[in-house]
Amino acid sequence: MPTSIVKYIGEKKTKAIHIRSQSIIETDAPPDNNGKGERFSPTDLLATSLASCMITIMSIIAERENIPLEVEAEVTKIMADNPRRVSEIHIELKIKNFNYSEKHKKMLENAAYTCPVAKSLHPDINQKINIIWY
Repeated sequence: MPTSIVKYIGEKKTKAIHIRSQSIIETDAPPDNNGKGERFSPTDLLATSLASCMITIMSIIAERENIPLEVEAEVTKIMADNPRRVSEIHIELKIKNFNYSEKHKKMLENAAYTCPVAKSLHPDINQKINIIWY
């Protein structure tokens, strides 16, 4: 069974519908590629999905370990030419330190670095992850 349906809605925009939940994501081509940049671009979603996956896996660990989690990610995507592609994804993870043990810090960091999206991206995409404990 498919996960989603993606439809072209005109003007370089798409609408993706998640079949199970019916939630919607719309995309637009970025201004540097003939679009208006009025929504996430497909490559923005690629970079953002890495951060989302990291936080999701961290939340699974936090729930399993019965520890609080407050985390935010700042995502920057770097494009390359010839061919046009995502060449780097920079993620700054800001994690509130609830007096975690070193074991829990390592578990959360490992969850971020080894999430399924991180492991699925082509190795030519440089993943620069900076974890800040505050």
